[in-house]
Amino acid sequence: QVQLVESGGGSVQAGGSRRLSCAASGVTYRHNLMGWFRQAPGNEREGVAAIYTAGGYTYYADSVKGRFTISHDNAKNTVYLQMNSLKPEDAAMYYCAAGQWSGVWWASRSEYKYWGQGTQVTVSS
Repeated sequence: QVQLVESGGGSVQAGGSRRLSCAASGVTYRHNLMGWFRQAPGNEREGVAAIYTAGGYTYYADSVKGRFTISHDNAKNTVYLQMNSLKPEDAAMYYCAAGQWSGVWWASRSEYKYWGQGTQVTVSS
């Protein structure tokens, strides 16, 4: 059974940094797309970044390009999201997700079968 556990959320001032972690258990080579999504109150869940673990390709939402970096540690089965230059609009619940890459659209929720419980990020101005 696949289980995803996020950690690293918390409060940070605007301009600061935070690193989120997602520890994955039960994943196999089939779960080759790992992503981070976020959802702020009143908003839909949106894709933030993803990594195709089979090839190391990374994908980012325009709103976070140049500020966020997604990475994957195969040995630890952990996915990270390094967030720099945080803005108040980055505040949200952040979710880790895993799925089998269809090659269509990395930010589509339908690409992901498994989801974590989320970790809250608060950004104060």
